[in-house]
Amino acid sequence: MHLHLLIPGLLRSREHEHFAAALPRLAALELLLARGRRRKHEESDSEAWLCCTHGIARQVDWPVAPLALLADGGTPGDSYWLRADPVHLKLQRNDLLLAEASLLAITRDEADALVQSLNAHFAADGFSLHAPRPDRWYARLASAPDITTTPLALAAGQSVDANLPRGADAPAWHARLNEVQMLLHDHPVNEAREAHGAMPVNSVWFWGGGELPTKAADDEGTVRPFGRIWANDPFALGLAAMSGASSQARPASADTLLAAAPAEGVGLVVLDALAAPLAYGDIAAWEAGLMKLETDWFVPLVGALRAQRIGMLTLHGFGQAGGLALETARQDLARFWRRPKPWHTRLG
Repeated sequence: MHLHLLIPGLLRSREHEHFAAALPRLAALELLLARGRRRKHEESDSEAWLCCTHGIARQVDWPVAPLALLADGGTPGDSYWLRADPVHLKLQRNDLLLAEASLLAITRDEADALVQSLNAHFAADGFSLHAPRPDRWYARLASAPDITTTPLALAAGQSVDANLPRGADAPAWHARLNEVQMLLHDHPVNEAREAHGAMPVNSVWFWGGGELPTKAADDEGTVRPFGRIWANDPFALGLAAMSGASSQARPASADTLLAAAPAEGVGLVVLDALAAPLAYGDIAAWEAGLMKLETDWFVPLVGALRAQRIGMLTLHGFGQAGGLALETARQDLARFWRRPKPWHTRLG
């Protein structure tokens, strides 16, 4: 089996260099970095890479919303959809910074009440929100807007103003965002959240717009790069459904995956625990997450390469500045002259 690991947030920024130097050596990751074949990804983020790998054309955005909705149990049909994820905007100095829903612990009742209020307000606008999960919302539009948006993963922890929608219809969407924020500002749900010390849900983040790609799993032209996808990310699971790949929730470790995985074929595992810590500059959490990846994934997979349980391992790492691929076959491990160096000198 050729196993691909997609790791958003793997490539930390250069300003984190002095933190990384104090960390323990990570022998398995360092071996892969030394012996594997490295190339730069043309795509700037993991959503773009997933689309390109599956032969999905960019519309105005990469069509993340309809594919994620498919995995969340919705029916995209032929409508235009945007992700409209609940977020918290925090004023820091002169900037509004974005915190996404994983930090908010929104309940089902809270999400339903907020979405109901927003839908009542925008009922005449050909715009409606749907919340199949409390932390993941979608906007259904009567027609496609002329805007380009910023993926939530790239906007998290960053200045909101620099990442607002762009394009001919952008002013109207900026105005809509202002209306959303005004409505949510003194909403009873947020008053109750603030009363018990929780961050209010004071905005939504529009991104990943598009219509569901027309290719079906049994179409002759459908691209199926992976026979099996293990992920908790709905976009990756939606791509699996569209392409006809088998899909499962991501297991806790490589050992669990290998115990049940087929010996042949090509598989993808989405390991996204590093993305949020990197976005928010939580270096301690990022370091802890990387060490857990070493223990749970890199060490057993290097062992599986040596034992010929898998034939090839490819890491796809992404960060704020783009991505890289690191491909390692069993015979590459024998390139003893390429000596491992501390991981932080090669990862970035």
